[in-house]
Amino acid sequence: MPLRRRTDRQIILSPQGPAPGPLEGAPVEVGGYRIVSPLGEGDRGRVQLARSASGRPVAVRTVHAHLAAGPGFRERFRREAAAARAVTGPYSAAVLDADPDAEEPWLAVEFCAGPGLPEAVATYGPLGEADLAALGAALAHALSGVHAAGVVHRGVKPSNVIVTRTGPKLLGFRVAGRTADEGPEGGGPDAGGPDAGGPAIGSPGFIAPELLARDARPGPAADVFALGAVLTVAATGRGPFGSGRAPEVLHRTLHEEPDLLGVPGAAWAGFLGRCLTRAPAARPTVAEVMAWCGERAAAFPWWASEPVADLIHRHEDDVTELLEWDEEAPAAPTPWPAPLPGNHRGTP
Repeated sequence: MPLRRRTDRQIILSPQGPAPGPLEGAPVEVGGYRIVSPLGEGDRGRVQLARSASGRPVAVRTVHAHLAAGPGFRERFRREAAAARAVTGPYSAAVLDADPDAEEPWLAVEFCAGPGLPEAVATYGPLGEADLAALGAALAHALSGVHAAGVVHRGVKPSNVIVTRTGPKLLGFRVAGRTADEGPEGGGPDAGGPDAGGPAIGSPGFIAPELLARDARPGPAADVFALGAVLTVAATGRGPFGSGRAPEVLHRTLHEEPDLLGVPGAAWAGFLGRCLTRAPAARPTVAEVMAWCGERAAAFPWWASEPVADLIHRHEDDVTELLEWDEEAPAAPTPWPAPLPGNHRGTP
């Protein structure tokens, strides 16, 4: 999870580096989790690096109290947090704990140390066929766990993918929120708090066309559309519906074909074209995406190669430094997990 600071809706890298301690005026503990450092804050909530009683680093995401006072918010939060806790798998950031009844409702989420997908791809370069397939198989595996819990992710986009030493982690599972054109969970690329609600779901360029209709309800096919857009960005460095103002991107999503120039080969162009078709029923299922990508995935994952592996280590070192600054840190900081053994083909 990249360490960044947030000013309103703008995400900026802190030139001073990580700053230990909670935000001024923020609690030093939330639900038994000791706050170590702020990670992001916006108009909907804040996210902070914290430590559990056992010393495990977690991201604690809180919702501003005035938003929690909205009609039905706490019940929606309770229902969707329970669903999020049921999501499991090696490529999903686990929701560990939640309290919908707190003055500021909160979630404790597995802390993922590593760069965001945009930073990782900028460091490594556009992904080729086999590396793109490894990423696609991992993210499809994550989505299969989300859908098995009976919910839709609703926030699949590059900034919600953190590249860790054990592989990509899908973050940004939306709890009690529907947003457009904002960071994950109401925050920046590394987190934020659940949002207050609204008519749209997702970010322009990654919102499936069917979700732009009034009273739209997201289904699994909407996550496949967003995954196709994420893979296009990883392969080309560009979104399939371009950039610019949100209305312009949404218009292209509704009325133009995706720009797949530069994807690695005709097979990938055809596959991503199917993921990004405007007809939900014509898209492949998540299981089909996982199988298609798994057959083509590199035996050795690109995130374990230099220079990405070194980039991940630097992010881990930043977090370790923060934890060591914490005056109540244990003598031996919690070690980062070992990489997953073997390759990541088929069902990771």
